[in-house]
Amino acid sequence: MRSLDEIRARTPKSEIFRRQLLHALLATLLTYGALWLFRQPSSRYLNLGPYVFFLAAIAIALFHQILVAIVFRLQLHLDLMVRMFGKYALIIWGIIFLPLLVLRPTLVLIAGLTVTKELLPIAPMYYLPVGAILLIPAIWGMHSVIKYFTIPRALGGDHFYDRYANMPMVREGIFKYSSNAMYTFVFIGFWAIAILTNSWNALVLAAFNHAYIWVHMYCTEDPDMRIIYADD
Repeated sequence: MRSLDEIRARTPKSEIFRRQLLHALLATLLTYGALWLFRQPSSRYLNLGPYVFFLAAIAIALFHQILVAIVFRLQLHLDLMVRMFGKYALIIWGIIFLPLLVLRPTLVLIAGLTVTKELLPIAPMYYLPVGAILLIPAIWGMHSVIKYFTIPRALGGDHFYDRYANMPMVREGIFKYSSNAMYTFVFIGFWAIAILTNSWNALVLAAFNHAYIWVHMYCTEDPDMRIIYADD
């Protein structure tokens, strides 16, 4: 039986900072690259400049993933959330985490809607079918996360409580094809939004979000998994 308390006892607290300087560097480079690729479209939405929504989409993604890194590390190594909120810790974390997760594609969609002229090198007749095709793995991936992986595990439940850390790997649904289905497939939905809105800026944001979630995987989640599942 895997015990998070035992894992904390034998793990150096310096692991809290594992790969986080690299996280900061990669986040900076991705942000700079996205800002450099921004194009000023010819319209406004909600009477605000498109750059506002573009910046907001990047800022929310950065805030979300930096917050996740902080919470995951402090919870895994110091049991901070559970000590503060007890059995409600994961619920409270979900209340914080899930709105930010929903806000990320929402802002990409709004950024895409600021465009009134064609900006992608794709014939208009292909926007809908290509976007719909890209939505299929994203929707299937989200369905598999909710049905098989479950939301508590997606929130990082294995950082919080022993019962989640001792659950077997999920092999049903889209997880048959990738153990990282959330990052591999669900984030394709961002690309679908960019195609459906025919927006260069949304395409840049899709690339930023998809690349940045893999930064999270490498810099935060992978080291954590190596600690939690060291015996596997």
